[in-house]
Amino acid sequence: MGTLGVDLSALHWIYVVFIVLIIGFMVKRRDTTLICIIGIFILAIVATGDLTASISGVFNSFIYAITELLSTILIISIIVAMSRVMMTSGINEVMVAPFTKIIKTPALAYWTIGLLMMLISWFFWPSPAVALLGAVLLPVAIRAGLPALGVAMAMNLFGHGIALSSDFVIQGAPKLTADAAGIPVGDVVSASIPLVITMGVVTTIVAYIFLRRDMKRGTFLLNTVSEENEDSTQAIVENLLSVGQKRFFAVLIPITFILDVMAMAAFKLQGGDATALVGGTAVFILLLLSVVAHKKEGLEKTTSYLIQGFQFGFKVFGPVIPIAAFFYLGDAGFTQILGDHLPATSHGIVNDLGVGLAAVVPLTKEIAVVTLTVVGAITGLDGSGFSGISLAGSVGSLFGNAIGSGTATLTALGQITAIWVGGGTLIPWALIPAAAICNVSPFELARRNLIPVVIGLVVTTIVAMFLI
Repeated sequence: MGTLGVDLSALHWIYVVFIVLIIGFMVKRRDTTLICIIGIFILAIVATGDLTASISGVFNSFIYAITELLSTILIISIIVAMSRVMMTSGINEVMVAPFTKIIKTPALAYWTIGLLMMLISWFFWPSPAVALLGAVLLPVAIRAGLPALGVAMAMNLFGHGIALSSDFVIQGAPKLTADAAGIPVGDVVSASIPLVITMGVVTTIVAYIFLRRDMKRGTFLLNTVSEENEDSTQAIVENLLSVGQKRFFAVLIPITFILDVMAMAAFKLQGGDATALVGGTAVFILLLLSVVAHKKEGLEKTTSYLIQGFQFGFKVFGPVIPIAAFFYLGDAGFTQILGDHLPATSHGIVNDLGVGLAAVVPLTKEIAVVTLTVVGAITGLDGSGFSGISLAGSVGSLFGNAIGSGTATLTALGQITAIWVGGGTLIPWALIPAAAICNVSPFELARRNLIPVVIGLVVTTIVAMFLI
């Protein structure tokens, strides 16, 4: 193939065609799993020329993707399992009880709930955090004068927006994008910090300004929690622990995770090491809570909670696995899945495309940044947030190689954009957890989030241009 300028091989062109198809299907809000599987198969059969090996290659690509994602799936499953026993035993209510005393005004309600949601989401992930916080603090916020829609916005923007797009503690999102971009997880995390701060500050402040404006106009009614939601919330809380035990664990659990964060800083733990520390801590907390709360049934209940956690984990990552499998073929995964079938001068499909693109298109950092924002937004349209961030990582690597710098920043920008759009702030069907807890319409919540999130994305994109 000679130098990898514009003379790209059939494998490279097939990869490009399927990226375009994937983006097109995401724009139409269609599932891309089938397209990714077909793409894997065609890449395999063109590379190997062997039908049997190509069919096996599809399965092997899934194994490779699951292997790469397993630590992320596992940590999220364990965290959710732990959150289930906390909710069942009522520890979550005791944990947030002190904050109910300071929520006296709509402003305090919005920012207190938002910041708590962000902190808890970093450790427990947003979906469990919504359940942990929402049921307890929603009535308190409404009494303070914040409408239910305002509570949903705060939990949504701080949890599914800031916390999920950064994912500093569990590092599931950075791992996906870093793997697809072929760079260390720590690089993506570091590059994302100024972008996460910019996006978070701009979006939450703009959202609050609009919220206060409409409250003064009398646009909102102070929704109350429906009896149905209230009954279902109370039904899951069992009389398993004494008040003293709940208070003890409500203090012990956050202290334990704070010690984890201190250990990460002291021993410079990142990526898999940091995830393992948080995961191991969560396992021991789960075991301790199950045994203390359920006593003789503790052994069986531990298994039950773990099953619930794994059901959640694989439900979230089920659609991600085939998509990630396709994008892993763009980097080192190709050789491990299909064998050494790339041209001798190749450095991986994505890297080759970056070199080829640089040869024919006068790329600038401004073009690269805007492209990553658009790609991230498009990949988020399926309402998953996670399913498309592998594409964001691949495109970030492609443009980073083309312009000669900024791969980590571009990758982080694509990750942030994809998750803010699809992870639960703009796509109605991704907003259901927060909307259901607050008894508001997910479509109205998406409409309220739209302008603040778009303004935040524009400002963050501009800031990214100066960081490359």
